[in-house]
Amino acid sequence: MGHYGNFKDELNTRTEKAEEVIRRWLPEETGFARTMAEAMNYSMCAGGKRLRPILLLETCRLFGGDESLAEPFMAAIEMIHTHSLIHDDLPAIDNDDYRRGRLTTHKVYGEAMGVLSGVCLLNYAYETMFRAFALAPGDDRVIRAVQIMAEKTGIYGMLGGQSVDVENDGKPITKEMLDYIYEHKTSALIEASMMTGAVLAGADAEETAAVEKAASYIGLAFQIRDDILDVTSTSRELGKPVHSDEKNSKVTYVTLFGTEEASRQVSDLSEKAVSLLEGLNRKNEFLTELIREMVSRRK
Repeated sequence: MGHYGNFKDELNTRTEKAEEVIRRWLPEETGFARTMAEAMNYSMCAGGKRLRPILLLETCRLFGGDESLAEPFMAAIEMIHTHSLIHDDLPAIDNDDYRRGRLTTHKVYGEAMGVLSGVCLLNYAYETMFRAFALAPGDDRVIRAVQIMAEKTGIYGMLGGQSVDVENDGKPITKEMLDYIYEHKTSALIEASMMTGAVLAGADAEETAAVEKAASYIGLAFQIRDDILDVTSTSRELGKPVHSDEKNSKVTYVTLFGTEEASRQVSDLSEKAVSLLEGLNRKNEFLTELIREMVSRRK
């Protein structure tokens, strides 16, 4: 992390860029459905690290792609991610009152609007992605990118992982099942982000497969780091409740292996990811630094 100071500045610049792109694609708060749009935008504008849109753009840059074509997908991946957070926080799932340091959507707009605004954000993500066809009519890369996003979001991706997580909440589970949950619930959207960036920039099938594998490692490391922070961090640092895994009797990498071994696995996974990306013989130093920062974060 020799360029840590510079990296922080670069990350701030890229986060601002992602923020600007996301806000440009949000629904207008007008008409009879204004409250729904407000609830959607409340959650979308709650801040957050914007890691998935940034990963998408940086992978697109890694392969020298057209950044303007990546923008609707940057907004869409954050809509998909935010929809999952709104639903995670609902009383029927995690029953959390705070997210990103402020009240969760259902606490502000009520449970019904929490459900509806989450569903609407998921649908709006696809509406947003489809607008990319106007930017590049007849481009197969856009078709493939939408396909990846859909697959990584659905039953064979994030939502499949969430369903297994909810179904086994508080039950003793094996490492194999825990890996399935993490690889789908968390890794899938990171895979979607990076693969989409690669595909839009014209990466071939072999390169896209390497990006997918690297993203899978990053997602797993990121989620294990989350497990560690739930034990070692504070609510103020994280902006959400800590010790919630323990409270909910959740099996995590920390409960299975302890903090020290979990940390070692995080380090191992992140180095595997970096090594895979470096094997592509393309350079994006910021992307490499971002991956290392993601898995060593304090919040």
